Amino acid sequence: MIPKGKLIAIGGAEDKGTDKDLFAVHKNNPYYSELGILKRIVNEAGGKHAHIEVVTTASTIPGEVWRNYLNAFTKLGCTRVFHMRIRKPKDAEQEDVIERLKTCQVIMFSGGNQSKITSVFSHSEFFKILKHRYHNESFVIAGTSAGAMAMSHVMISDGNAAYSLLKGEVKNGVGLGFVEHAMIDSHVNKRGRFTRLAQMVALHPHKTGIGLSEDTGVIITGQDDLEVIGSGAVMIVDGSHVRHNNIGSIKDGSPISLEDLRVHILQHGNRYNCKTQKIQFSK
Repeated sequence: MIPKGKLIAIGGAEDKGTDKDLFAVHKNNPYYSELGILKRIVNEAGGKHAHIEVVTTASTIPGEVWRNYLNAFTKLGCTRVFHMRIRKPKDAEQEDVIERLKTCQVIMFSGGNQSKITSVFSHSEFFKILKHRYHNESFVIAGTSAGAMAMSHVMISDGNAAYSLLKGEVKNGVGLGFVEHAMIDSHVNKRGRFTRLAQMVALHPHKTGIGLSEDTGVIITGQDDLEVIGSGAVMIVDGSHVRHNNIGSIKDGSPISLEDLRVHILQHGNRYNCKTQKIQFSK
């Protein structure tokens, strides 16, 4: 079944109109626009009067994160933005939370720790409703950093980039499962996480690795069609053509080796299909 909803996965540090350093870095980039990614979320949801719910479960500073998003969405003219401060599974079962989930146009998961998202929501009524709406309605699920990583079925849960070419140094678990044929990592630019994706693709060569830079994301439609948005780059790691892969025969702590691992780097407006592996470059 092809989902009717859309996923918007963001690499973290998306512009919220509060970071002067971010503006300084991107001000000469033709694809940078203040609050650009958040503006796209609003547009996909139907405009500034859309009902948006921000879920800060992953964060250790939920109040601060919420205030930043409220400020950013308010700058865009949004009038119906609310905070779901869900910390424990029982918080997600509250009647008012369920009702708001049933009526909103956007659920946005903040950054933090992706394992917190899966531990709170994976077996909840909240998740059942979220999944139903994503598959059957024109509904938007957005997530930044941890919120993006939790979208995939195979989810990166931990791994120091400095050691991630050693088998076993990248940990994975089960995510929310909205993205079946790909795995998502965030902050790949500033935190040097290409090697985390390389190991994940070595372990799961028939799944695409999607590496999201800061203030950059992908809009995923039909589970497999990606459109790049934002001011940075997206890294696509394709293991389907690999001819040598030693990860199944070495011990933990040993370096991996791969032959013919394919990597594509895409920018704003470029498109990629995880099933056909075809790229469409913007003109």
